[in-house]
Amino acid sequence: MFNRILVAIDGSRTSERAFAAALDLAVTHQAIVQPYYVVEAGPMYMDVPGYDPSALHSSLMEQGSALAREAADAMKARGVTGEVVTVEATASDDVAALIIKAAEAFNADLLIMGTHGRKGFQRLILGSVAERCLRQATLPVLLIPTAAGAPLEKAT
Repeated sequence: MFNRILVAIDGSRTSERAFAAALDLAVTHQAIVQPYYVVEAGPMYMDVPGYDPSALHSSLMEQGSALAREAADAMKARGVTGEVVTVEATASDDVAALIIKAAEAFNADLLIMGTHGRKGFQRLILGSVAERCLRQATLPVLLIPTAAGAPLEKAT
């Protein structure tokens, strides 16, 4: 039985699938859900002449706010309790470690996240947050693959 579910959200289709799965499980188990969005600061904040990282940062924060509103509305519509959390990562933060720490702080008994299924060079360069979470987690992790089923409607 799951009482507290942390779900990583990022606005992608796989993230939407993961969030929908979290809502379904929360309804079934009467669990509390914490959608968790990380604003990454990694290599996109390069020190390049003429590059203004504030525009990208603002865009990512706006995306996080929009996702938080959508998630809160969907949770309310399904009768699921919980609070959306948005955090800003620094360039030295490991996003997977932030997610694992958030799950521990929330006392989650399940972590749900989407996986983009990158292979080869893309995986080598971009890494896999989902894979690192799976390797580091001390709680069950449910990974929702990008190819899982037909396209979903937005969770409402």
